[in-house]
Amino acid sequence: MQKTTLLLNGLGCANCATKIENQSKRLPGISNLTLDFARSKLIFEHESLDQDYLIEEIKKIVKSYEPSVQVIPDNPTKKSSTHVDYNYKELARLGISLVLFFIGLLTDFYPVIVLLLAYLVSGFPVLLTSIKNIIKGEVFDENFLMSLATVGAIAIGEYPEAVAVMVFYEIGEYFQDLAVSKSKHAISSLMDIRPDSATVNRNGFWMSVSPEVVETGEIILVKPGERVPLDGFVVDGTSSVDISALSGESVPEYVCKGSEILSGSVVLTGSLQVKTTSQYGESTVSRILELVENASAHKSPTENFITKFAKIYTPTVVGIATALVCIPTLLMGFSVFNDWLYRGLIFLVVSCPCALVVSVPLGFFSGLGNASKHGILIKGGNYLEVLNQVDTIVFDKTGTLTEGKFEVFKIHLPKRLSETQDEPKETELLKYAALAEYQSNHPIAKSILAYANQMIDSTDILAVEEMSGQGLVVETVYGEIIAGNSKLMQQNSIEFDEIPSLHTQIHIAVNQQYLGSIEVRDKIKPDAHDAIKQLKTQGYRLLMLTGDKHPVAKDVAEQLEIEEFYSELLPTDKYQIVQRLIDEENKVAFVGDGINDAPVLALSTVGISMGAIGSDVAIEASDVVLMTDEPTHIVQSIKISKQTKHVVTQNIYFALGTKLLVMLLGTIGLGTMWMAIFADVGVALIAVLNSTRILRFKTN
Repeated sequence: MQKTTLLLNGLGCANCATKIENQSKRLPGISNLTLDFARSKLIFEHESLDQDYLIEEIKKIVKSYEPSVQVIPDNPTKKSSTHVDYNYKELARLGISLVLFFIGLLTDFYPVIVLLLAYLVSGFPVLLTSIKNIIKGEVFDENFLMSLATVGAIAIGEYPEAVAVMVFYEIGEYFQDLAVSKSKHAISSLMDIRPDSATVNRNGFWMSVSPEVVETGEIILVKPGERVPLDGFVVDGTSSVDISALSGESVPEYVCKGSEILSGSVVLTGSLQVKTTSQYGESTVSRILELVENASAHKSPTENFITKFAKIYTPTVVGIATALVCIPTLLMGFSVFNDWLYRGLIFLVVSCPCALVVSVPLGFFSGLGNASKHGILIKGGNYLEVLNQVDTIVFDKTGTLTEGKFEVFKIHLPKRLSETQDEPKETELLKYAALAEYQSNHPIAKSILAYANQMIDSTDILAVEEMSGQGLVVETVYGEIIAGNSKLMQQNSIEFDEIPSLHTQIHIAVNQQYLGSIEVRDKIKPDAHDAIKQLKTQGYRLLMLTGDKHPVAKDVAEQLEIEEFYSELLPTDKYQIVQRLIDEENKVAFVGDGINDAPVLALSTVGISMGAIGSDVAIEASDVVLMTDEPTHIVQSIKISKQTKHVVTQNIYFALGTKLLVMLLGTIGLGTMWMAIFADVGVALIAVLNSTRILRFKTN
């Protein structure tokens, strides 16, 4: 199967977008089709041979609903335009209709003719579209309903109100489309971190090419102000680099020769030459953008509800409007027909669900955009919404609350010496420890090597034998080095010092002579205390699960003030504990490193990965990825979720409440067409603007 993405430039009608999506899904050969209204993208999967045919069929569907929309294939390496089209021709048409309306309203110069002329100038596109939709069988279209309402008002002699409704409906639609367009560009600008081009050195010349054609191992040049197009490491130059688009971290990072640098970051000061370590499709920026692209397919329960609600809302209101006209007329006679027809027309004007259909998806996508700005990648509106429902947060320990990177804590020289042993020195201990651990990739080995800071000659190492779960036995030119835990010392009959400690100890012996031990520990993350404190204040139940021994787990739990913790667990034990919590009807967020905890991440209500930037496993295993591994980002993601839900709920209550109020006033004869037009386009415009507040929401 092949995935295709089409840009629908100029798409401003959310109701039309829903119809386009539903019609396109019916095309044979298409699967997994979604229309992302917030970014005007239609994404679908298909067999490769069907692509051209399907694109043409989709274009026909789009043009039948929105003739002015351009359908073009998406270029994955091209930035979205930040230009907002003000459509000055449309603005001029509306201006002329408005002037004609006031002339007809305020003068005696053939007022009816001038008003009808204003009506035709403003309403011609609506009338024409409604006729086309009737032919297609789209009766409950907002264009048809607006046409019916205004023609009905003209029929009963309400010329000023009929013209005012059409003129201000069109003006409201224009500004609503403008607000939607600006909102969409604001969201896209937050989430669009794709590079413009790549300057690559080929045959001694620098040339600008698409990032997609740069191969692994080529040298690219990134100048100040430019975005790094591909992952790599610096081979020449130094610079400060802005990584906020990837991690939300506002403090620039310093890079120099040998430093790793990720695509999507921005070079601030000096130029850099970078040797690429991945192609564009495998780069960090590409994977993040793919995650954002797929987020639109995961609609929240609220979005799905509004889509279903919109399908029944309009015909229901139209049905009530018909009954409102017919029943009183039948009961009281034809003399009251005009009065009740006017009241029924008010219902027609407020029957369009645009305020809900536009603002709800925009609200959730604004939440996703705000989260990405903070270095939090959420895979869809459904996960953003369910974060708001979480009541229990379960933490893995290593790599989540602690850094997962060991540091040397203490050096212990032997308390007693053998008769043939000279007084050992710390430098000697570290030398042999570094030699023993030189070829190991274990985190403990790396911490010892970093602390020892010794120059190692690899030719000094003759053989290495790893003793599973115990340590290493290394043959060197200096003799046999044994580095490991107490069990390894006992097996080799080496007398060693037992030092009570919560931390890991690596004992070192050379040629059966004990030199001492190195104590290493895993550091608690700097912001873990603050994150736990904030979550406890907000009333969440917190648990910590770890495979570490009970004393170590207890020490970390006490430092972080987590009362409920479980230690010495296997991955299956963690799974069973989370399953039990879910069975008890808790909404559980599990926070892990995205590697060993994949089954539990998948099981939990929301899986959150401490996914160090660029981690494939973290992105695949979880619903939410914290790009900087900071626990405080959990707090931020929950705050964004709550704010998004709050604003979306505001829009729903405001839109429905206003429409119901106007319908009630219309029913008892106190409503006007002016109220109805506000309840339609006015409410939609306010709801869209309200949704954009989520983009500006600050979590601190």
